[in-house]
Amino acid sequence: MLLYYILLVLLLIVVFLGIFIVRQQQVAVIQRFGKFHSIRKPGFHLRIPFIDQIAGRVNLRIQQLDVLVETKTKDDVFVKIKVSVQYVVLQEAVYDAFYKLESPHAQITSYVFDTVRAEVPKLKLDDVFEKKDDIAIAIKRELEEAMNTYGYGIIKALVTDIDPDEQVKEAMNRINAAERQKIAAEYEGEAERIRIVAKATAEAESKRLQGQGIADQRREIARGLEDSVEVLNKVGINSQEASALIVITQHYDTLQGISENTKSNLILLPNSPNAASDMLNQMVSSFAVSSKIGEMERQAEEEDDD
Repeated sequence: MLLYYILLVLLLIVVFLGIFIVRQQQVAVIQRFGKFHSIRKPGFHLRIPFIDQIAGRVNLRIQQLDVLVETKTKDDVFVKIKVSVQYVVLQEAVYDAFYKLESPHAQITSYVFDTVRAEVPKLKLDDVFEKKDDIAIAIKRELEEAMNTYGYGIIKALVTDIDPDEQVKEAMNRINAAERQKIAAEYEGEAERIRIVAKATAEAESKRLQGQGIADQRREIARGLEDSVEVLNKVGINSQEASALIVITQHYDTLQGISENTKSNLILLPNSPNAASDMLNQMVSSFAVSSKIGEMERQAEEEDDD
């Protein structure tokens, strides 16, 4: 009975040692006597203890490797470029991925360094920012050609960061600030020009309307004077006397308007009681002389025509 229990215990140990589980998105590489035997997929499995060994487990999930590369651009600016490579082990090439390549991270890093240092020196700093997608495509192309041989597929390569030297960044910020100030000054100048043009246009329109108002005012004054002369002619006063009388009347109206404004400093000369009478006589005489001269000129023109 003791031997039976011993054999039962040994059998349970052997069975226990032969059981293993492979997790989801992983595969196990089995070796028998040190030689590749099989690849086990996710699930429950058995192996021969002490004969079959699990050489390793391969992760089938998408993985990411971040590589920081320092290089120089065409315009001699040192930049640090961060490249993120997303890769995966191909399920149909697990054997190659496990046995052919010992360090996939080192291999991918080497190809990233080689590609970045081949592409970036062809570009100026500004072009590096603009064409970072082209750099990423070149990295992906080079990695695919190299890593597919070893059972690795490249999902994507991304240029996630471009970091120039600190002095270069400060200079770029100053250039951008100066450019923005220049644009702001141009906009301010344009706005000031628009304000000046608008103000000048408004002033011109105001002057035009003011002149039109003055012209209308003088036209109405002339019509009023004409009507006044016609009325005075009807009562026996000739045109010269009527014009003089109207001027004298306006003279007194002006004096009345000045007297109504107590703060006025205007002085009208002459302003004696006899000034109005003298002004009237002078105006009548002037009109008479002017009329006589006009008649003489007309007679002289008629004699010349004859």
